Amino acid sequence: MFVYLGMLFNAVLGHDTQKKSLADSLAVKRIPHAQLFEGDDGHGVLSVALAYANAVVCGDNPEEASVQKAMGMVHPDIHFIFPTAITSDVKTKPTSNDFLGKWRSFVSEQPFGSLYDWMRYLGAENKQGVINVNDALSVMQKVSLKSFEGGWKCVIIWHAEKLTIAASNKLLKSIEEPPAETLFLLLCPDAFQLIATVRSRCQQTSFGSVGQNLIAAYLEKKGVAKELSAAVAGQSGGNVGKALGLVDQQNELAQYEEWFVAWVRTAFRAKGNKSVVLELADWSQSLASKGIETQKQFLSFAIQLFRAALMKHYALGAVANFYPKSDFKLERFAAFIHGTNILPIITALEDSVYHLSRNGSPQMIFTELSFKLTRLLHTKA
Repeated sequence: MFVYLGMLFNAVLGHDTQKKSLADSLAVKRIPHAQLFEGDDGHGVLSVALAYANAVVCGDNPEEASVQKAMGMVHPDIHFIFPTAITSDVKTKPTSNDFLGKWRSFVSEQPFGSLYDWMRYLGAENKQGVINVNDALSVMQKVSLKSFEGGWKCVIIWHAEKLTIAASNKLLKSIEEPPAETLFLLLCPDAFQLIATVRSRCQQTSFGSVGQNLIAAYLEKKGVAKELSAAVAGQSGGNVGKALGLVDQQNELAQYEEWFVAWVRTAFRAKGNKSVVLELADWSQSLASKGIETQKQFLSFAIQLFRAALMKHYALGAVANFYPKSDFKLERFAAFIHGTNILPIITALEDSVYHLSRNGSPQMIFTELSFKLTRLLHTKA
C-alpha cells in the first residue's frame, strides 16, 4: 500500500507535508474512519482524496485489475457523492447516481475543476447544486453491504458543505459509527461551512496553495507558452484550477475587463450627475440579465482587480498580478484605490457575492453595489 500510495501521490502537485502525514498513517495502518480534507478545488484536494482512497481500498498488495478500476473511478468499493441539480436529462429528484458517467468524465478532463465548472459541465450553471437526502440514503445502503473485494469501502463526498440539513443528519450516524473498514472522506473548501455535528466527528487535514513555480512548470508541460505560464501562475494565487481557467478563459477575462472598465468609468462620472446615474442603472440591469454564476465570477474578477490596484497604489506592482487585455491603465486607476476605501469596496463586493448565492435580486444587488462604488471611488485617501 505504501509504495502504491507513493506512486499516486507523486502525481499530485505540492502538499508534501500533508501527503507524508497521510502516507505515514497508512504505513502503520491507522486510518481514521471519518476524515475532512479542507481546501479549494484548485489546490488539488480531490486528486489527493482519490489517491488516498485508491490506496486504502486496493490494499497492501494491489492487483492490476483492482488498481485499473480504482484509477478509472469505477471501483465497486469507492463511492462518490457530489452536488447535483435538475437538468435537461434529469428533471426530478436528481442524485449523484444519475450523473456518475458525467462525473467521471469531468474529473478526468478537469481534475482541478471547481463546483462552478461542474455545474457548467452539467448545463446547470445558473442553478445551486446540492447533495440531497436521497444521496445520503443511497450511500447508507451501499456501506451497509459487504465490500465487493473483501477489503475497505470508501465514500468520497465532494463539496460536503452542499449537504442539506436532512442529508447531513442522515449521514451523521454512519460517519460517527461507520461499518468496519469503511472510510468517509469529506471534501470542503471551508470546514466551518459544514454543520458542527458532522465537522466535529472528522479528522481534519487542510490543504493550502500550491507553489507558483510548480504551477508554471505544470502549465509548460501541458504546452502553455512559458511567458503565459508564469503570468497566470502569478495571478492564480497558488490555485492550479484558477491558473488553468485563466489559460482557457482569456476571452472571458477580456469580457469581464470590458464590463469592469465601463462600470468604474461610469461610477466616476455618476457623482452629482443624474443622467450618468441612469447609465449606471442600465449597466446594473445589463449585469443582472447574466447567469448567477457569471455574475459571481465577474465579482471575483473585480475583487482581484481592486486588490491589484491597491498593490499598485503602494508601489507593490510586482505582486499586483493583473495583466490588462485592453487599453485599461491600472496605474491611473490605482491612484483612486487606497487604504481608506479598499476595505469597504471589497466588503461590498463580497457581500454581493453572498446575496447572489442566497438568491437575492441581481438587479437590486448590482444597483446598490454601483451606487456604493460611486461614493467609495471618490473617498479621499
